[in-house]
Amino acid sequence: MATNKYQYTTSPKKMEPDYDRRRKKNKKQKLKVVEDVKRQEIKVSKEQRKQHAKITLLIVMMFAILLVISYRNSLINESFSEVQNLKKELASVEKENEQLKVSIENSLNLNYIEQVAKEKLGMQKLSNKDTVYINVPKKDYTESASEKVVIKKEDWFNKIINKFQNLFKNE
Repeated sequence: MATNKYQYTTSPKKMEPDYDRRRKKNKKQKLKVVEDVKRQEIKVSKEQRKQHAKITLLIVMMFAILLVISYRNSLINESFSEVQNLKKELASVEKENEQLKVSIENSLNLNYIEQVAKEKLGMQKLSNKDTVYINVPKKDYTESASEKVVIKKEDWFNKIINKFQNLFKNE
């Protein structure tokens, strides 16, 4: 920098730039060599260890939170795609259901039934020539129940006695 700050003349002085002076000073000074200190010789205070542990714990917790958020988002995406697939399936089932309703309504139409009978089954309408009359005698062929069915109930003691009697008869 300039030694004199105030100038009395109208023409400015030529000054040497500052960076040249700094270079000269830096060249004159010797560089300091720093020796490596062994790791064992460096002592870390308990406060610094606690601070390092807190930072490490904070980083691990942030990672865990991000992992949980990404897992939750993947579950949401999976559920959303499942819902979309189910909606598509529901739409196709509803469409098929509507088609079946229309088909049932068409099949209940008498004109449609007659058309199918003629075309697919080869049926024709009956005429008076196709009618055959049969004489049925007036006698009634149904039989009435004249016998009564009686169910005997045996108690357990009589059943045991009957079984013993049957065993001795068979021998």
